[in-house]
Amino acid sequence: MTLLTTFQDFAALGLAHSHVTMGSFDGVHLGHARLLQTLVESARAEAAPAVVVTFFPHPSVVLRGRQPALYITTVEEKADLLHQQGVDHVIALHFDQQLAAVTASDFLQRMLTELRMRRLYIGEDFALGHGREGNRHFLLQHSLQGGFQVEVVPPLLIDGEVVSSTRVREALRSGDVARARRYLGRPFVIPGKVMRGAGRGRRLGIPTANLEIWEERAYPGRGVYACWAEGMGERWQAVTNIGFRPTFEQDTPKPIIEAHLLDLDRDLYDRELRLVFIERLRDERRFDGPEALREQIARDIVRARGVLAAEESDHG
Repeated sequence: MTLLTTFQDFAALGLAHSHVTMGSFDGVHLGHARLLQTLVESARAEAAPAVVVTFFPHPSVVLRGRQPALYITTVEEKADLLHQQGVDHVIALHFDQQLAAVTASDFLQRMLTELRMRRLYIGEDFALGHGREGNRHFLLQHSLQGGFQVEVVPPLLIDGEVVSSTRVREALRSGDVARARRYLGRPFVIPGKVMRGAGRGRRLGIPTANLEIWEERAYPGRGVYACWAEGMGERWQAVTNIGFRPTFEQDTPKPIIEAHLLDLDRDLYDRELRLVFIERLRDERRFDGPEALREQIARDIVRARGVLAAEESDHG
């Protein structure tokens, strides 16, 4: 797979012809997968490479100041997921005000002359270029004289809703990791580095790994979750709490992500860990004291073991 990073890199691929799609593709969810499948099947049928042109930062972050950014995937994760869908080349353009000022006509011309684009696959609400001028009507009109075809792929509906990155973020914000999984077609994952915490979990007899994550990463809302924890080539069952530890903390500035890895008592500080979210167990809440919290966590562990054993059996 080729991963390029600048607008000037279009020509560097040296393609004789190509089939192309374009978009942010944050999360590479099932709606994206439908479009990508259409792209890849068509490209294979005509012995053409399948090319994805994507962007970072997200245009809404640059143009509308969306904060926090809440990316579902990093650029590297996104490129890997696109590759898994069969994409041959990923061009990840750095999106800034200069790129935003490129007209739809100029952007289209670059794709025609430097990518030798023969087919362009888009969603119904797609638009490119300054002021979103290059919508599907613009593209269909220019395809007549440009010598390329435009294929509009309809959106994917799940439970009557259009699958989108926004829907995934909404599901995560509400803590509904099961719904996020339905949209993504896989469990939601957070990678991070284990950092030192206050050590209260260990004093309770329930040590936790506090995860430091990319500050612009999306994460589930406050609550307790059954997860798989993956690292160092191993996988463990885990109970993860996301929140402010109200039984102890008073002024925590942002939620803490801490996972109790079942049947493991090992120093993981500074290790990279991935949390794979399977099911929300309960809300985070304040307890009367450490003993009441310990008793609840014991119940959480029993429930998490059942959830994860069933998940492992179902998805083997």
